[in-house]
Amino acid sequence: RHVADFQLSIASIIENSSGDCLAQDLHLQAQQLAERLQCDSVVSAISAGPGTVNFTINRELLAKTVLQQVWKDGSKYGVKSELFSRVPRQKAVVEFSSPNIAKKFHMGHLRSTIVGNFIANLKAALGHEVVRINYLGDWGMQFGLLGVGFQSFGNKEKLKSSPLQHLFEVYVQINKAAEDENTKKLAKDFFRKLEEHDEQALSIWQQFRDLSIEEYVRIYERLGVHFDEYSGESFYQEKAQEVLKMLEDKGLLQKTIKGTGVVDLSEKKDLSTVSTVMRSDGTSLYITRQFLIISFRDLAAAIDRMNKHSWDTMIYVTDKSQSNHFQHLFQILKLMGYDWAERCQHVSFGLVQGMKTRRGEVVFLEDVLNEVRSRMLQNMTSTKTTKETQDPVETAEKVGLAALIIQDFRGLLSSDYQFSWERALQSRGDTGVFLQYTHARLHSLEQMHGNAELTDVNVSCLQEPDAISVLQHLLSYDEVLYRSSQDLQPKHIVSYLLTLSHLAAVAHKSLPVKGSAPAVAQARLCLFHAARSVLANGMKLLGITPVNQM
Repeated sequence: RHVADFQLSIASIIENSSGDCLAQDLHLQAQQLAERLQCDSVVSAISAGPGTVNFTINRELLAKTVLQQVWKDGSKYGVKSELFSRVPRQKAVVEFSSPNIAKKFHMGHLRSTIVGNFIANLKAALGHEVVRINYLGDWGMQFGLLGVGFQSFGNKEKLKSSPLQHLFEVYVQINKAAEDENTKKLAKDFFRKLEEHDEQALSIWQQFRDLSIEEYVRIYERLGVHFDEYSGESFYQEKAQEVLKMLEDKGLLQKTIKGTGVVDLSEKKDLSTVSTVMRSDGTSLYITRQFLIISFRDLAAAIDRMNKHSWDTMIYVTDKSQSNHFQHLFQILKLMGYDWAERCQHVSFGLVQGMKTRRGEVVFLEDVLNEVRSRMLQNMTSTKTTKETQDPVETAEKVGLAALIIQDFRGLLSSDYQFSWERALQSRGDTGVFLQYTHARLHSLEQMHGNAELTDVNVSCLQEPDAISVLQHLLSYDEVLYRSSQDLQPKHIVSYLLTLSHLAAVAHKSLPVKGSAPAVAQARLCLFHAARSVLANGMKLLGITPVNQM
């Protein structure tokens, strides 16, 4: 089946082509235009389709141009496209992951981590300056409880060896005891000491924070994720007071009859939409609104980041239940006179149901990573096609993560989905395992036949339909990157890479390198090298480390 390389829609160029323009008229005009156009050294055929004019590029030119471009640009292929030439280089702050110390690292945190990492990778690949921030839940009443709990149930050795797990256990234990009035009072006292900068309390808190971050860094490394800054609510205690004063000075803080402090966000200024910013007792610096919390700390953090980084865009990556929260946050900043609030963006994602490990519910990120590794290792050892790999455990981890990421990124980010280990880890079909398998297979082809050299490739040897399909697909990579850069959705890249893998698999079967004439073998090797190179680039953007054997 012949597929054109480019299509021109007639409706798009006819003046006043309203919907009532008949299909046969468009077809006729397409035919007339096609007859008047001439082929040249670039275009080898022109034909009319239903309301379109189809152009076929000179096949040798197509092969030569695509292979040379992929070869020359390497990891920058697609990024150097003229599609991006008018896009200004900017500075982007991306806040993602953001778990709470001593609490569960749930699926929402995992999604935030991989989605935020993808957005940061994509922005950086396109030449923007990116600051990756992890905004930890490292302050609040829970640390009053934790401080008291550690005095009763803590163990310094366990804290050093596995801080996340130990603090979580202590938190669970002290919560059971928190019904007791005396414990509540002790917890309040401990947190008050923290707020008053009591040295002893602060040093215990600091130890909890530092050891937790150390362990997070190690676990994020397994995920291939890093942060430029570990920020947190604790940074904005004093600055939160300044924000409160600013709101008062600007006359934005109003009291309701019940004495609650609110900011009026309604258009008519009739308090029909408010964001609560202070409880009636005046103590809390938290704002609750439909069970959401916007704290002065969030406002202070946004202002502080602008002062510190002078960013062009700031992206918050969290689940969609927080959409209202961010809408209010941005509106309040705008009312405070910060026009840059319009350049803040909330990228939201849906909920994942059914993610369980063999031990039950997910409590720590490490549980997920260990589970995906052990399941993948089991699959690899029971499969006949698995070759002996140098480091099976490491390979299983990378392949398993690819499976996790592709399952997550296949649909729109805002969709909820049901998680399934079986579906994610399948080796056939549209999975991360299939992408890794294709990459490893193409890599071993190059290992077996020596690296391809572009200098002496005879492109007339790449005229088979299966070769042309791969070349055409490689040609459109920049459009896919552009689409993802516009809406920050990874699914465009995922579906592109899955198609590329299917096309490469077909070509691998029908265009053997082994046993072909030297010129043909060399040309095919070049084609497969280009496919592997683009596959690897796309996988890395998604946060996947390509494996070379499996």
